[in-house]
Parts: sequence; structure tokens; C-alpha cells
Amino acid sequence: MNTEHIKVERIALREWLMISCLMLLLTAGLAWMATLNRIDLSLYDRFMQANSVPARDDIIIVGIDDYSLTELGKWPWPRARHAELLQQLSAAKPLAIGLDVFFPEAEPSSLDASSSGDQQLAAALSANNLTVLPVFSENAGKGLSVGKPIPALASAARQLSHIHLELDKDGVARSVFLREGMNGEMWPHMALAMKDVAHKIAPGTEANLPGARLSAALRADSTKSGNGLWQRDYQMHIPFYGSSGHFKSVPYVAVLRGEVPADFFKNKYVLIGPTAVGMADSFPTPVSANEGMIAGIEIHANILASLLDGRSVQMASNLEASLYCLCPVLLAMLAYLFLSPRLALLTTFFLFIGVLAASYLAMRSGLWLPPAAALVSLMIAYPLWSWRRLEAAIRYLGEEFILLDNEPHLLPELKATDEEEKRPVQDRLEQRIDAMQVAARRVRDLRQFVSDSLSSLPDATLVTTTDGNVLLSNQIAKTYFASIGVPQVNDALVPYLFAKMNPPQLQEQLPGDAFSWWNLLDLQKTTIMVSGIEVVDPRGRDLLIKSAPCYSGKKELVGWIVSLINITAIRAAERSRDETLHFISHDMRAPQASILALLELQQDPATALPQDEFLKRIEKASRITLGLADNFVQLARAESQNYHLEDMDFQDVLLDASEEMWTLAKSKHIKIVTQIPEGDYPVRVDRALMTRALTNLLSNGIKYSPSDTTITCSLEYEAGLVEASVICTIKDQGYGIARVDQPKLFQRFQRFKHGEQPKNDGVGLGMVFVKAVIDHHHGQISFVSAPNEGTTFHIKLPAFSV
Repeated sequence: MNTEHIKVERIALREWLMISCLMLLLTAGLAWMATLNRIDLSLYDRFMQANSVPARDDIIIVGIDDYSLTELGKWPWPRARHAELLQQLSAAKPLAIGLDVFFPEAEPSSLDASSSGDQQLAAALSANNLTVLPVFSENAGKGLSVGKPIPALASAARQLSHIHLELDKDGVARSVFLREGMNGEMWPHMALAMKDVAHKIAPGTEANLPGARLSAALRADSTKSGNGLWQRDYQMHIPFYGSSGHFKSVPYVAVLRGEVPADFFKNKYVLIGPTAVGMADSFPTPVSANEGMIAGIEIHANILASLLDGRSVQMASNLEASLYCLCPVLLAMLAYLFLSPRLALLTTFFLFIGVLAASYLAMRSGLWLPPAAALVSLMIAYPLWSWRRLEAAIRYLGEEFILLDNEPHLLPELKATDEEEKRPVQDRLEQRIDAMQVAARRVRDLRQFVSDSLSSLPDATLVTTTDGNVLLSNQIAKTYFASIGVPQVNDALVPYLFAKMNPPQLQEQLPGDAFSWWNLLDLQKTTIMVSGIEVVDPRGRDLLIKSAPCYSGKKELVGWIVSLINITAIRAAERSRDETLHFISHDMRAPQASILALLELQQDPATALPQDEFLKRIEKASRITLGLADNFVQLARAESQNYHLEDMDFQDVLLDASEEMWTLAKSKHIKIVTQIPEGDYPVRVDRALMTRALTNLLSNGIKYSPSDTTITCSLEYEAGLVEASVICTIKDQGYGIARVDQPKLFQRFQRFKHGEQPKNDGVGLGMVFVKAVIDHHHGQISFVSAPNEGTTFHIKLPAFSV
């Protein structure tokens, strides 16, 4: 890992640690101190509204509603009327009755004291023995005091209970203390008392009550004080079933008149209380929504249903709430460290939704986990992290751009335009963006320069990683490896690419080592590999393979450059040179040495030859030397590019060659017959060289044929689909060419002699000359030969058309 990469990682990690610590401390503080309690309570209410539960069928509200007031007159009603209602309800045999009406004072006496309303109500209460009456706290001047029903009613009721609700700071009733009292005397809530009555549980003996308890010390102090301190215990958050009208309700007057069947109240919990507008003790609740208020009697119904169903909402402790809020924030910070910005943003969004969903599901299960601290932290975390990361990135990139700008520029750059020079004052971000554009343009230009340079190299070139995996290759390399059966070059390993090569003489280049293609990627073999090693590819071509290490700006090895140079032509030229030198040192030197030897012999009278014989031998040696020199000159001209092409009829060239060889053929009694059908045979050729090529073929036919034979020359015009051709055929009746010698016919210095074939004084350059001339005219030459059956040559040249 280089220094720049370490520096970038340290900047990112340092910023992340700083932001993470800040966000975790903020989240823990907000959750522990309930700073965002208003937001939590708002979410609590929304979740409670969405968590509606069907009302229980065994809870009935007998409402003192507007209709009843209209029918029975204004409030308060005579207590005898309440007694009559209780009598009708008792006949229906309900489970328990809660009468949410205060009777703090005796009713004014009537003329008949025995028939007073208080006595009638007390008798009704004693008769059914199922009714719970309320008590309340009141301000008595020096402090709180307990307001109870008159003694006659209090003693007649099955049980006394409180009906207080706990209001939060926003004035919404969300919880209730199941037990409240004063000076050591505690009363259950009306809903709890009704449950105890129905289940025949003695007051104060309830077990496993829901809700949070006060500390033991606080309860003890409150009990012992006796100073009017109101005591409360078992705070239960109410899991509301629904809003106003959720529970079954019937008008007071309808029950009093007997309009409701008695079976309707059998084995039911009956709550009697005011629901009329302006009369009821109404409170805002989490589920009241647009209704604004819910009558207290309906809230009691919700509390009773919760106790009967064993439902409640338990509030998470400060520690639990803090841990709950810290987890998503920590996950978000980890996502910012390891994920891309886009994925980190998506993670933040899903964590935000997940926190809300988890709180909602937890409430459905009876546990409230306040999510506001986590939500606010998630909303702050991503922008804060993005800002710090952007700030760090701009600062780092600015430093790097300055360093990059100070580097020597490898490529010439265009001058800034007048519009760019007159650009208004830029802020820091715009300056960094401009620097980024300049750096990116330089990188693109440099990449294009490297790509063009690689593509324009005349040799196959590969750029690899340090382990030999090919990253870049030019088209010449791709074409070459495709020709040897390796179609895929990029991403391939160098040893795999060269596996089919046959490296010769490597032990001389790498003495004492077993060669491996991995040597191309070995720094210890750099000296040898830079000079190159010679190999032979599967198609027999000679290659020079070189490899050189490639270093980064920090002088660290980052890859290798491997090149393949085709030296087939060079090696062929060297072999030709060696053959030529051998020929000059042997074949051409021999006649010259003979001439010198003859001159030395001629100077000594004892060894002198007759004058005629001496001159004859001198002439023969000189002609041999001249012929060899002429063959070399003609071959050099044939292999050059200086051809003087003319448009002519090929039959003229063939006739010229036949005429030139007529004397030689006549001397051996060989006939040269030309068979040229009427017509034109237009070609574009160098007349002198093509005539010499034909004379070489005729000369060989004469030399390698016995006397009294015939050489037949013919022409044919062939009209092809793509282009027309002129075909010249030269057929002799000579000794032929053995099959083993036929592949070497067009090679230098090849001379053949078999059987009765006479000795040949040639040096083996004639057929090489013929092949070179035909190739330079874009023609083809082929032959058919068999020993003692003669040889037939076919020359095919492209026809010229005006």
C-alpha cells in the first residue's frame, strides 16, 4: 500500500471516528434525557391510532347523554332514579357495575323520609352487591383531601374506587395509576375494582398488576407521612382500543324505560356515566384525533378491556431507549465507512423506516421504544458525514492537484482561451473543480498518448501486471497470437501465451538454469530478458522476445512490458549471406584459382601447356566466373523493386525467349515448338526480366533433356470470375526431378543429378531468379515432374485489361 493511499485512509478514518463519536453521544444524550419527548409522544399517538383493536362485547356503557337529559330533565337527577336503574340492571345479572357519578352530599329530604332517594339508592346498592362507586381528591384549603360518597352509599357499595387519569405535559391522557389513595388508604381504579368484583377478588389483594411501580422507599415515605400527600402506584399506559363510540353504548333513559332487553346486560360489565356534551369529564387521548375529547366513562371502558385482556403498554427504560436508538445510528455510521455514498444513503433511508417500523411493532407487542432520538440522529448523520467527507476530499484533492500541477508536463497543452482567462472570481469549490478538469484532461491525453503509442509500435507488445496477467496489447500482438491459435490475449497469463513456443539454445543464454516462461517476469533475469531471447513459434518463424520491468512514480514494480520481434527475415538474410559467402569462397574462387594456377604452369617451360589448350582453359574458367557473376546480378535485380513494367502481348515475350534459346537447342538436336492459339495475351511485365525467366526455364529444359527431344511452349487466356489470367506452359521430355528434390527446387544453390543426367555446371540460382520474377509480377508458378518423364512448368500471370 503506497503512502498516498495510507494518507487517504487515515483522513477518512479520522473523520469517521470523529463524526461517529459525536453522533453516538448526541443520540445517547437525546434518548436518556428524553429531550425529544414531544416528538416521541406524537409518534406514540399516531401508532396508537393505527393500532386499533375490536372492542370487547362484554363491556356496555349506559350513557347519560343529551337524549336522556332531554327526556328525563336537567341534571342532577333524583337518586331514586339511579336506584331504579340499578334494580333493572341487577335483574339482568351483570358481572359488575361501575357508577361514575359522585354523591358527596345527602339528597335534600323529602316528606317521606323512609322513601328518600339516598335510602332507595343504598338499598339498590346493597341488593345487587356489584356496584363500584368513585372517590375523588379535592383541595380542602390546607392541602388535598378525599371526597367520598355519603356514608350510607359508601357502606352499601360493593367497593370504592378512584377515577383519576394521568395527564402528560401536553395535556393528553395516556396512562392511569391503578391504585391511588391518601394517608395509607389506597383505592383501585374503577376498572380494576370492577374486574375484582367480577372475579370475586378481595380489594388490595390483586397480584401481578400491570404498570410501573413507585420505588419502595417512596411508597413507605408516603404511607408514613400522613400529611395529606396523595399516593399513587402501578402506572399503566393505556393501550386504547379505539376512539369515541368504539364500545357499545345505550342511552340511560332507554334502559330505565325497559327498552333494552335484560339479556343484553347478562354477564356483562356495565359502566354508567355521563357522555353528554358539556357534562362529561372529557379528556384528549392518543386516539381521539379529530374528536378532540373522549368521555371519561369511555376511557374507563378502555382501561377495563385492557385489564381483562391482559394488555398494557410498557415504557422502555432510559437505558433500553438509549440502546435502541444507538443501534441504528451505529449501523448507519458503519455503512458510511464501508459503502458507497449512494448505498449509504439508501441504508440510512431503510434504517429510518426500520426504526419507525420497529417502534410500531414493539408497541403492538406492548413495549414502547421512543424512536425520536434515532430518527433525528439519522437525519443529521448523513448530511454531516457528507459535508465532512466532501471537505476532507476537497482539501486532499486540492493538495494532490497542486502536486500534480507541479509535475513536468509530458504532453504539450493548449493555451487558455480569452473567455477562460477572463473568468470571474471563483470560490474554493470551483477552483477545485477546474483543477480536477485540468488533471482529468491530462490523464485522458496521457492515456490516449500511451494507447496510440502502443498501437503504433511495429512489434507485438504486451503490458502485464506483476504476476503476468496481460492488461494491454496492441493489434499486432492480437493478430499474431490469433495466428498461432491463441484468440484471447487480454487477461491471459504470459506463460500461457508462450506455452507453444520452442525456445532454441536457451541453455547457452541462461547457463545452469532450467528455463521457464516465468523468467520473463523475474527481476533477477532482467539483464538477459532486456537483451531478448530467440524462440521459434509453431509456424517456424524466428522471434526475439524481450521483457522489461515497469515502475511507478515511487519506483515500485507495477508490471512488465513484453515485446515480440519477428526476425525471420533477418535470420533468412543471414542464412542467405552465409550461403553466398560459402558460394563466393568456394564456387567463384575455384575458377579464379584455376586461372592463377594455369598462369604459373605456363611460366615454366617444363609444365607449359600448348597455346590452344592454355587459352581454351583460361576461356572456360573466365566464362564460368562471368556466368556466376551474371547470375548474381540478375538475381539481385529480380529481388529488387525497380521493375520497368510495360503493356505488351505475352506471346512476344515467349517468342523472344524461344529465339534466344534456338541455337542452344539446335546444338543438342532439341526442337522448341510454340503452340499459341490466335488471340491476344495482354500482360504488364518487365520485358527483359520476364524474357530472362523464360530463357532460364528453356535453358534448364535443354540442359536436362536428352538429344532428339522436344520442348513445347503454349499460351492460354483464362477468363476468371474476378480477373482474367494468361497461362504459359513449358513442357520438356527430359530427365525429370526426383520427388525428394522437388521441395528444394526454388531454393538457393540447389543442384540435382540423377541417373544418366549429365553434369551441370550451374550454381543453383536460375530457379530462384524465376520464382522472384514471377512473384514480383503477382503471378504463380507450379510444376509437375517425374523421373525420366520430363517436367512441365505452368506460369500464371494476371491479364492486363485497358
